[in-house]
Amino acid sequence: MKQRTIAKSVEIIGVGLHKGIPVKMRLEPLEEDMGIIFYRSDEGVTIPLKIENVVDTKMATVLGKDGVVISTVEHILSAIYAYGIDNLRIVVDNDEIPVLDGSSSGYCMLIDEAGIKELNASKKAIKIKKEVEISTQEGKKVALKPSNHIIYDFSIDFEHPVIGQQKFLFDYSIDEYKENISKARTFGFLHEVQYLRSMGLAQGASMENAIVLDNSKILNPDGLRYDNEFVRHKILDAVGDMSLLGYTLVGEYNAHKGSHHLNHLLTKKLYESAENYEIIDLEEADEESKVFEIAYARA
Repeated sequence: MKQRTIAKSVEIIGVGLHKGIPVKMRLEPLEEDMGIIFYRSDEGVTIPLKIENVVDTKMATVLGKDGVVISTVEHILSAIYAYGIDNLRIVVDNDEIPVLDGSSSGYCMLIDEAGIKELNASKKAIKIKKEVEISTQEGKKVALKPSNHIIYDFSIDFEHPVIGQQKFLFDYSIDEYKENISKARTFGFLHEVQYLRSMGLAQGASMENAIVLDNSKILNPDGLRYDNEFVRHKILDAVGDMSLLGYTLVGEYNAHKGSHHLNHLLTKKLYESAENYEIIDLEEADEESKVFEIAYARA
């Protein structure tokens, strides 16, 4: 199996979630072994997708270098990672990725428009060999476990009548991602949005790009896209956050009440010991190669 990039450059203009101003984003193909790279065209700064370049995880996953940041990268990374793209440059002219409709489906359409190009170099993946877990006293947990498949198993528990307890298991393929994960939107509570706006944040947030809830109900006139859209979006975020590993994951991601912050701690902990993982060449690893061939087959 070979490394992947996109077949041609594509661009889009959208609104940033926090500043609420237009952001132009362009996706550009890269050659083999170059990885995923962000570029702030207004600052002339390149920020490679690396764990050490994560500078904030409170409200979103934020990358930074030399004092320059790019915020809310998890949705675009989720789509890129789901499509198995290894090499790509993401050019933006501000400090946020366009939020689009709050899901990753718009990024999937952009990648579909660009097309996929296979490169000459063999594709590599990271295979989990030993379970690694991050947990908190409040009962939150994220873990990576050995498996010959690619599984995301997530559960949430909110004290809200619309959300409550939800659980979803995503057995990875590009088609399954597009149909069951990519359309799930981010969500927030009205009192949180009002508080963030008082701090000059969430200026671009609206019911056009998020599910908004008050204390008892959903405020969006069109309701939900799935009954369990909330937990599906958590998986969308997790797929994006796992892209920080630098390789496509072979293993099981398992979470209960997970977050961007816990996902970041998990990726760091995995790399603390070489006993936890191995980097495999998908030209040589027959069993794992078949998993990806099936996952990519109809995309």
